[in-house]
Amino acid sequence: MSGRTNTSGGGAAEHGGGTGDREGGRLAVDGLIDDPKTRIIVCCGSGGVGKTTTAAAIGLRAAERGRKVVVLTIDPARRLAQSMGLTELDNTPRVVKGVSGDGELQAMMLDMKRTFDEVVLAHAEPERARAIMENPFYQSLSAGFAGTQEYMAMEKLGQLRAAEEWDLIVVDTPPSRSALDFLDSPNRLGSFLDGKVIRILTAPAKVGGRSAMKFLNVGMGLFTGTLGKIFGAQLLTDVQTFVSAMDSMFGGFRERADRTYQLLQAPGTAFLVVAAPERDALREAAYFVDRLAADRMPLAGLVLNRVHGTGAPQLTAERALAAAEALEENGSEHTSPEAELLAAGLLRLHAERMQVMVRERRTRDRFVSVYPDVPIVEVAALPGDVHDLDGLRVIGERLSGSAD
Repeated sequence: MSGRTNTSGGGAAEHGGGTGDREGGRLAVDGLIDDPKTRIIVCCGSGGVGKTTTAAAIGLRAAERGRKVVVLTIDPARRLAQSMGLTELDNTPRVVKGVSGDGELQAMMLDMKRTFDEVVLAHAEPERARAIMENPFYQSLSAGFAGTQEYMAMEKLGQLRAAEEWDLIVVDTPPSRSALDFLDSPNRLGSFLDGKVIRILTAPAKVGGRSAMKFLNVGMGLFTGTLGKIFGAQLLTDVQTFVSAMDSMFGGFRERADRTYQLLQAPGTAFLVVAAPERDALREAAYFVDRLAADRMPLAGLVLNRVHGTGAPQLTAERALAAAEALEENGSEHTSPEAELLAAGLLRLHAERMQVMVRERRTRDRFVSVYPDVPIVEVAALPGDVHDLDGLRVIGERLSGSAD
């Protein structure tokens, strides 16, 4: 776990809007979603910690408390659609039926290529847009070029926020550390667009005068000849055609990404780090907390999912094991051998649960000792998976503390 001891310098403390209220270190989720100043909630965390379910539960609870909400998932998993009773999710927000109250809930899943196409169509003339989208290099770039998904997530978030159709946007990010890669996308996109190869490929369109063009074309011929041997002449031609068609749009890409980045830093945005009470998951959570603080992103708090509990906390693991051993060795005058075996088995199960609880508590306490200023809400583990709106409501109640 990281050695950083305080996140308030760049986290929630410096951002008044959208950070919720702390109640003795507890994250007040209802206070966060009820605050009309909260416009964006970003759920991030490692894989397998219930992040998608958390985002969906927050979206549903906010809608049933009167907000008009859209949940955007960047995770390609279909769990969100299934839990909301939808057959599928795509790049268009779909209304979730069965929501009670005066609010409204919609959900969607990022379609990277379609979002890229929308950007091109919105910012290029029809003829140029068609040339771009028919370009083989563009088709490869929009379908899976490194960093494209994260950049398109920024584009889609910016589109949703600019539309002003929803008063709350909940973003479910991809699993693992790539969940925060979209924070780097403006810089990485800028590095790509400002790189030497791109500058050389765009140079003929930017240099004036026949003599300058003739001189440049000689150099370009040597340069592209070399690249053609490395990458193939057709690929190089496709790249040059793509760059020529996209030249007027490059600045707009970076400008919009920078605006969305600033939006993520602004009051009204809240980041929730989601984790399980396990060492590896909380180590990843520590990474997220540090990264958000370094980038001056408004951290609202930590959601600690799948925390185990018991109805008999006063019965320690040691006492339960001792009682089980006594029953197995000596039996009881008042019960049958079958009942004694059953009771001993239940005592051992309780002992195992208590040991898990102790381990989870120690792991949580280590995190708290390093990050004492991060509000936390603990969500008790459910006996099964969440697969419908009722299950999401239960998670929402546990997030709010009303099911404690």
